[in-house]
Amino acid sequence: MVAVTVAADAATAFDIFTQEVDAWWRRGPKYRFGGRKSGTMRFEPGIGGRLVEVYDEGAGDLYEVGKILVWEPGARLSFEWRAPNYRVGQVTVVEVRFAPSQHGTRVIVEHRGWETLPARHPARHGMEEMAFLHSMSGWWQEQLGSLKNLRERNP
Repeated sequence: MVAVTVAADAATAFDIFTQEVDAWWRRGPKYRFGGRKSGTMRFEPGIGGRLVEVYDEGAGDLYEVGKILVWEPGARLSFEWRAPNYRVGQVTVVEVRFAPSQHGTRVIVEHRGWETLPARHPARHGMEEMAFLHSMSGWWQEQLGSLKNLRERNP
């Protein structure tokens, strides 16, 4: 679990997270799903919507990260997570909570379900469990740092 405080009320923090995802989601093969392909990240609002990376707006070329499981504006968001190297049926879950705090909103991300992937799964990059989980926490912390920076640049 990782967290960051964003200088905004919970409803605004939720909107920034979901509506401005492409502005704060870091770029490059480490963060995006199409490798070196340039795409736009987008949440389709509501339960059953999706988190997608769209590569060619008109042609329908996209990668579906996963379906939205929980959509509670200003409070909570949960969505499936499938990396390109997951097999059919393999999925982890990302839960994001938005908690009011003294200096804005605490955005808390918990990425669960790693135990469902085999120990030698390519998503683990050959790392032992604890090293891999530490690496994923760092990855999400970098993402949340970008979210916080976006808000600070655009209050």
